[in-house]
Amino acid sequence: MEQYDSAIYGERIADVYDELYSWYEEAAVAGLAELARGGRALELGIGTGRIALPLAARGIEVHGIDASPATVSRLKRKLGGADILVTLGDVRELHVSTTFALVYVVFNTFFGLLTQEDQVTCFESVAHCLEPGGVFLIEAFVPDMGRFSQDQTTRTVSVTDDHVSLECTRHDPVLQQCVTQHVFLREGGVRLYPVRIRYAWPSELDLMARIAGLRLRHRWGGWQGEPFAASSQRHISVYERPAVGGT
Repeated sequence: MEQYDSAIYGERIADVYDELYSWYEEAAVAGLAELARGGRALELGIGTGRIALPLAARGIEVHGIDASPATVSRLKRKLGGADILVTLGDVRELHVSTTFALVYVVFNTFFGLLTQEDQVTCFESVAHCLEPGGVFLIEAFVPDMGRFSQDQTTRTVSVTDDHVSLECTRHDPVLQQCVTQHVFLREGGVRLYPVRIRYAWPSELDLMARIAGLRLRHRWGGWQGEPFAASSQRHISVYERPAVGGT
């Protein structure tokens, strides 16, 4: 995976992504629609439209950015996909001609930025395209070092009569990076779907937001507005660009 970049994951997994991850939480779409307040929304890493399409169906004008032409092509072929304006590009630098009431990145996609510098740059870029009072939402897992033994782990995801799915991960605690292969074993052969992430703690994300001129408005433990607690395995953090004249 020496040549891994932000497009590889999407290009490799595009043909099976909807089969693996077609589900979504209705509360997530409802929450995003409420935060958009009837304005424009921008999804970072829009992929095949798992969240964007149901959000657009609620009357929100959804835009997107993604590095993978293959996943965007699948989005465009879906009902309503042609109506979503998608830019092929890098989420570190958002070259957009308008501002947004909501920018959001879900399903741990923010961690696809592989250095702290890249993550800070993304925060700063998002801040520049938010309307005053607009918000940036991140859904991400809370790092759990207990899942690793000698900085690695192998997990059996599923086993059927004709299919085995494994997840093999190595962890670099210095870089805060995880290198994973999703391995699919079938009679017809083996498929590998690589992913590399750089995780960040919620407090680290808060500092990135402050650097970009944003402030934390909400942090929940789930899409139902559950309190964020020590036992939370994920967080939904909402950062606000202060309104003009705000503090």
